[in-house]
Order: sequence, then C-alpha cells, then structure tokens
Amino acid sequence: MSRLGRVTDTGVGRALRARVMGWLRILRQDLWTVRVDPLPPSTWVRWLPHGLLCLAAFGITVGGGGDMTDNGHLSSGLALLIAGGQGGAVVLGLWRPVPAWWLSLGAFALGAVTVRTRMGFDLETYTWPWTAAGIIAQLFVMLLLALRVPTRAAVAALTVTALLTYLFESLWVGEPYDTTGVLAVSLFTVVVILGTALRGRREARAELVEQTTLTAEERTRRTLLEERSRIARELHDVVAHHMSVISIQAQVAPHLVENPPDELRENLAGIRQNALEALIELRRVLGVLRSEHPGPGEPFADAGDENTPHAPQPTLDRLDALVENTRAAGREVVTEINGERRPLPPGVELSAYRIVQEALSNALRHAPGARITVRLTYEADGLEVEIVNGRPTGPPPPSTGAGHGLLGMRERVAMLGGTMTAHPWHWDGFKVTAFLPDIPPADAPGTDHLPAPRKGTS
Repeated sequence: MSRLGRVTDTGVGRALRARVMGWLRILRQDLWTVRVDPLPPSTWVRWLPHGLLCLAAFGITVGGGGDMTDNGHLSSGLALLIAGGQGGAVVLGLWRPVPAWWLSLGAFALGAVTVRTRMGFDLETYTWPWTAAGIIAQLFVMLLLALRVPTRAAVAALTVTALLTYLFESLWVGEPYDTTGVLAVSLFTVVVILGTALRGRREARAELVEQTTLTAEERTRRTLLEERSRIARELHDVVAHHMSVISIQAQVAPHLVENPPDELRENLAGIRQNALEALIELRRVLGVLRSEHPGPGEPFADAGDENTPHAPQPTLDRLDALVENTRAAGREVVTEINGERRPLPPGVELSAYRIVQEALSNALRHAPGARITVRLTYEADGLEVEIVNGRPTGPPPPSTGAGHGLLGMRERVAMLGGTMTAHPWHWDGFKVTAFLPDIPPADAPGTDHLPAPRKGTS
C-alpha cells in the first residue's frame, strides 16, 4: 500500500510541476520578448498619437529629472538617466510595448533604490517609491501594452508591477515618506482594464468585418450558382428539342431510301438509341437542377406561360410582346433594329431575349420615368444588344439588393463566348451592351479564345 501511495503522489506532483512549468513558459513567451507590435494603422490621425506621446515623453523626462534633482537630491546626470529611461519607455512603447514595459519598470526600480538611499530631507513632501513622472510614464506604457498584447500578458505585467511596488514598500523600511504604491497600482489597474476592453472591441470589430466579408462572398457564390442553374434549366429545353429532332430523323431516314443496306439501318438505329439515351440523361440532370419540378402525380404547368417550368423558351420573335408589356406599365420604350434580321442559334436568341428582359426590369425598378431604348444590331458574326435608359424623373424605390440581373447577363454572355459592359450613362442613366457571337466557341467560357471586344465593350 505504501508503494502504491508513493507512486500516486509522484504522479500528482509531476502533473502539478508540469502545469506550473507550462504557465511559466507561456509568461516567458509573453513578457521576455522584443517582438514588434505596432499600433493599428489609422487614416485620419495616423501621426497624432505618436506626436502626443512624444510630447508627453519629453515632459516626463524634463519634469522627472528636475523633480529627482531638487526633491530627491540626486545628481543631475543620474536624475536625467532615470527620467530619460521613463520618457524613452513611452516612445518605445509605440512599437515594442513589452521591452518598453521592462525599461519603465527598470527605471522605476533604479529611481526608487537611489532616492531611498538619499532620503532625509523634506521627509513629508517627497513621494516614494513612485514619483509623479514615473506614474505618468508607467500609465502610458501599461496602456500601450494592454492595447496590443493578450490579456494574460497584460495581467501578468500588472501583477509583476504590483509585486515590485509591494516589495519596495514592505521590505524596505527606515525613513518616513509619502507612499504612492496604492495610488499607482490602482491607476495601473484601471488603465489595463481600459486597454484590454479597447483591444477586445477592436478585435471584435475586425472579426465582424471578416465575417461580413465571408458572408458576402458566400452570398455572391450562391447567387452565381443559382443563376447558372437557372440558365442550365432554360437551355435544357433547347437541347432536348434538337435531340428529339435527331431521334425522329434517324427513325424516319430508312423509309426515305429504297432498299437501304443493313449497315445504314444499324447506324441510324444506333443514332436514334444514343439520342434517346441522351434525352433520358438530360431529364435526370434537369431533375437535379430544377427544384420546382412537379413531383409524381402533380399536374404539369401551362405551356403557354413562359414563367412556368415546361413553357417553351422565348426567342427574339417575342420581343415586341415584351416591349408592349413594359409600355403598358407606363414607360416610353423605343425599339431599333439595325441590319438584316435573320434567325440565330436558339441559345443566342434565348440569351438575347433574357438580357433585354432583365435590362427592362432593372430600368423599371431603378429608373422610374426614364425613357428606354432597345437596340438590336445584326452583324455578320453575331448580334449586338444595347439597352439604354435615360435619367429617372423621380427617386427609385428602396431595393432589397437581392437581384441577380447583371450577374445573370454576364453568365449568359460568357457561356456564348461574347462580351458585355454595364455602366452609368449620361445624366444618371445606365447602359448595357452585349455582343453574342453567331457561332459560339466550343470551349467557351473557360479559354483564352474569346472574340476581341467590339465597339467599346470589354
């Protein structure tokens, strides 16, 4: 039993010693260092704190030196050395708060020891162990320390300062004096609490800004994914139509040739089978992308409504109806079509229609009463879409900021390998310009083979 007891005591003692040694190592890392801890940058008062502290350090040096020479009966050189150390600690605290604290504490100890050995004159008027200049210098140093180091380091520095003050007052007895230990330690405690609170507030604000930035980035990313998903759902109908046509043509082709060879029948049958399998896979992908897809047993949406999931995707043939709806809302809309109008690929038609639709919605929402111009220019290698609204006649209503308009436009243009700009126009207006190539590159938008900017676009 005794052997067991000895083993148990040894284990507890080792754990306690390890914990104490760990605390001592942490305190050594916090207080025995010369690392640089500059003040946080400030834009409008960048040098004001530095100037004030340098002025205070000058006053501490001059005032403290004169006080210790006249009342402490020290030599001028020694008094200037101690006062200079206290003033220099204030300036050093702007960049290296921990070494500044050690310097201030060392100057205090040197001053207390030398002054104590020469007491005997003006016993009722001289303060000890802290002089007035020493208290002011230590207040600045402790504040600068608490603003930049962890709370445990600031508390440890305050504790060491209080213990050193207590040792001087309690263990060194002799001539009477006016004690300043209680007042000094009380003021140091208040300054450390204030500095720690300000540091915590600054860190909390920095963390809030960082969290707000991350939230905004995540919201932007989510918006981008939602917009891409919506574009993919719309393009599904276009792709599915072409795949259906391929399947039907492959099925009908053998009947258009008299006595077709077996190899042709097999190839056409393979084409039809591949087209059908591609349609099945497209429906599966759409089921993942389209959260509003009706479930089993639910009725399908009306095919005549373009806002429903199963409506046919609009093209530029329906541009007049879109413009009339905007005019019905009481807005003046002018449509200009330049060049020879011709059918474009379904993806280009759909993207052009959606860009005009979103630009008109933005003008209705953010530019009340403004005149709107919609201009389509058919060029040899694509279509240029331009929507311009003039100066609004009244203040816009408050916006929730939840729209995806410009983001969706850019995604559509990038998907086709085109270019787009959106920027303010004359007299508080706004202009959106997009160029959609007639034959989009196969590797758009992830390559460097995009067409050159056209007519000022970028």
